[in-house]
Amino acid sequence: MRGTMLWFNEEKDHGYISTETGERLYVAGAGFADGHRPRGRCAGSPVEFQVTAYEGAREAGGCVTVEEVAPPRARRRHASRSLR
Repeated sequence: MRGTMLWFNEEKDHGYISTETGERLYVAGAGFADGHRPRGRCAGSPVEFQVTAYEGAREAGGCVTVEEVAPPRARRRHASRSLR
């Protein structure tokens, strides 16, 4: 499943993810795959994850931050005006 990070607090070691359907899921620091725990400002970062159940509540697990490649920018064309 895909979503975006809403926030992650490194000191408290938890945060929240917004799914594509708008659901807010809790994510613990242990819910991130090795080497993919967010550092610094991560709000809006795309993530992939699985939804798991812990004590009856849904939360995110197996989270991996996804680096999306930005589409190429359109080339700007110069308006050629001929002055006659």
